[in-house]
Amino acid sequence: MINPMNTTRHIRQALPHDVQALIALDTYATAHTSRRVFIHDAVARQQCLVAVDAEQCAGYLVLTYDFFNHDFVALVVVSPAYQRQGVALRLLAAAQALCRTPKLFASTNASNTAAQAMLAKAGFVPSGHIENLDDGDPERVYVKFVR
Repeated sequence: MINPMNTTRHIRQALPHDVQALIALDTYATAHTSRRVFIHDAVARQQCLVAVDAEQCAGYLVLTYDFFNHDFVALVVVSPAYQRQGVALRLLAAAQALCRTPKLFASTNASNTAAQAMLAKAGFVPSGHIENLDDGDPERVYVKFVR
C-alpha cells in the first residue's frame, strides 16, 4: 500500500533480507542475473540505501567509493508505484550526507532525460561524458560539490 501522503518515511542501509524486495521493484533486475548479483553484492558491502514506506521498499541507491577516488552514485531505482514522488531525491540527499569526499559523482545515459532532470533537481551539474559504454548512447557524468 502506498502512503497516502506520497512520502517516504525513511532511508536506511539495505539489509540482506531486503535483497528480494529490491530485485522485485527493479524491472531490469527481474530480467537480468547480473543486476541481481550487483544488488546482492552492494547490500553485502553495505553500499546500498533503501527508501522504505509503510514497511515496503520504495526504491534503492547504490553508493560506491571508487570513482577516481571519489564517491559515486552507481544506481538509483525507484519502484514504478513511487516514481515522481521525491523518493530518488531523498535517496540522493542521503547519499550526499554519507559522502566521504568533497565531490559526489553520478552518471546516466544521454537518452535518459528523466534521470538527467532528477540529477539537476538534486543539485548535480554536468561534468563530462564517456563514449562507448553503450553503443550510440553516451554516458553523461554529473557532479555535486558537497564540501
